[in-house]
Amino acid sequence: MIPSVGRECKWYPVCPMKYFYEAGKLDVHWIKEYCHGNWAACVRYRMEERGEPHPDNMLPDGTIDKRLS
Repeated sequence: MIPSVGRECKWYPVCPMKYFYEAGKLDVHWIKEYCHGNWAACVRYRMEERGEPHPDNMLPDGTIDKRLS
């Protein structure tokens, strides 16, 4: 089992993905797949762990969604 599967990402409470999802701007797929799924595969998570800046509208797979603001 991948260590991150089945646990919530430690960054989720302060992550823009949570805000966008709760605002109805982000599909639940992203939350299930990454935030409450395999968050170790999340580009945002890995960048946060390294202290690297990243835009709020960057999705967990690393793509930028210009619709999110």
